[in-house]
Amino acid sequence: MSKEKEILEEEIQETETDAEDTTEATEQLEETVSKKQYDELNDKFVRLAAEYDNFRKRSLRERESAHSDAVSHAVKALLPTYDNLERALKVETSDAEYKKGVEMTMTQLVDSLKNIGVEKITADVGTEFDPNFHNAVMHIENEELGENVIAEIFQQGFKIGNKVIRHAMVQVAN
Repeated sequence: MSKEKEILEEEIQETETDAEDTTEATEQLEETVSKKQYDELNDKFVRLAAEYDNFRKRSLRERESAHSDAVSHAVKALLPTYDNLERALKVETSDAEYKKGVEMTMTQLVDSLKNIGVEKITADVGTEFDPNFHNAVMHIENEELGENVIAEIFQQGFKIGNKVIRHAMVQVAN
């Protein structure tokens, strides 16, 4: 009976060893599966975070663009008023109070435009013509002025930042 007992004990030890190996293999398998799941979830999280960041940046750009477009549109509607006030200031009048009122109105309009970020485009006689900001409607030959220089300004141009609302209408020399 001792031989049977030894055989039985060996089989029990082998079964226990197999069970330990199986348990160890199962643990390794579970660890591998857990690692894969972690990697997949981490990858999804990183992608989601990147998508959200892109969405946030795109939304910010769209809001800024919408604001700029709205201001542009409103300013375009006010520019004829600016032009008329500018013409009124050029007309000689004997009524000093009338002229003062027009000047005050023009000053207030210019200040309001500055407060919303609108700037006049530099278009002075003798400055270099820049097609990005100026619209040449006439050309003259004038020896006193240099090549490609503004000779006369017909209509003031305006911009917001780098965006042109209205090009300055000018006459270009030579």
